Amino acid sequence: MAKRIFLFILTNILVLTTIGIVLSVLSSVTGVGTYFTADGGIDLIALLVFSLVVGFVGSFMSLAMSRWMAKTMMGVRVLNPKKHTLSYEEQQLVDRVHRLSRSAGLTKMPEVGIYRSPEVNAFATGPSKRRSLVAVSSGLLEQMDDAAVEGVLAHEVAHIANGDMVTMTLLQGIVNTFVVFLSRIAAWIASRFVKEDLAPIVHFIAMIVFQIVFSILGSLVVFAYSRHREFHADRGGADLAGKDKMIHALRTLKSYSSRIMEDDQTAVQTLKINGKKRSSLFSTHPDLDERIRRLEAK
Repeated sequence: MAKRIFLFILTNILVLTTIGIVLSVLSSVTGVGTYFTADGGIDLIALLVFSLVVGFVGSFMSLAMSRWMAKTMMGVRVLNPKKHTLSYEEQQLVDRVHRLSRSAGLTKMPEVGIYRSPEVNAFATGPSKRRSLVAVSSGLLEQMDDAAVEGVLAHEVAHIANGDMVTMTLLQGIVNTFVVFLSRIAAWIASRFVKEDLAPIVHFIAMIVFQIVFSILGSLVVFAYSRHREFHADRGGADLAGKDKMIHALRTLKSYSSRIMEDDQTAVQTLKINGKKRSSLFSTHPDLDERIRRLEAK
C-alpha cells in the first residue's frame, strides 16, 4: 500500500537529482541549454522550459522504472503461473489476482509476487495497466484470512484499473517542474552572496540541496493526492470483491496496526495509518476509521 508511493517518490528524487547534476555539468562545459544571461542573470523563460523538460522526463523515467525498482528493492519473487513449481497457496493467489483483474476490465494480467516481510502489506505498481505488478508480503498471507486477502487484492487491482500511477506521474511532473525551477532560483540567489570565484561551486551545491529539500516538500502534494485516491481504490475494491470483504480487510489491518502500536510505538509509523496529527501530512493513506466509515455509508 504505502510501499508503492514511497518507492515512486524515492525513485523520482534519485532520478531528478541525477538528471539535474548531469545536465548542470554538461551545461557548464558546453554552454548548451544554459538559462543564464550574459550579465549573470537568469532567463526565466529558458529556465521554465528547462524545468518542464527535466521535471516530466524525471517523473516518466521513475514510472518506467517503478516495477523493476519494486522487485529489486523489496525482493519480490514473481509467481509464474506457466511453471508447475507453484504451491497450492501461490497458485490460488495468482488465480485470485487474475480473476479480480478480469472483473476490473484489464486485458493484460498483472504480474503477481510475494516478498518476505513480517508486516501486513501489499502494493500495486507499474508503468501502465498492461505492465503492472501486484505484490503481497508473506506476513499478509500468514496473518489475514481469505476474505481479508480478497479485499486487499481487490483494492490493489482497483489502483491499476484506475490508472493511479500514470495520474500520479503527471502530478509528479508538475511538482518536479516547480522543484527544478525554484531550486535553481534559490541556488542563484545563494551564489550572489559569495565571492565570484566561489559562485559556481556554491551554486552547484546549493542547487542539489535545495532540489532535495523542495522535492521532500513537494511530496506533500503527492501524499495528499494519494490519500484522496485511496478512497477511490476502496470503492473499487468493494465493487470487485464485495463491500463486506473490503471492510473486513480494513478492520483486519486496523487490528494488526493496533497490536503493532502496543508492541512498538515507532513501528506503525512506517504504515502512516494512525499517526498523530503533525505527521498526517506525510501519510500516504487516510485514517482507517474514516475509510471504513465511508465504505459503510456507500
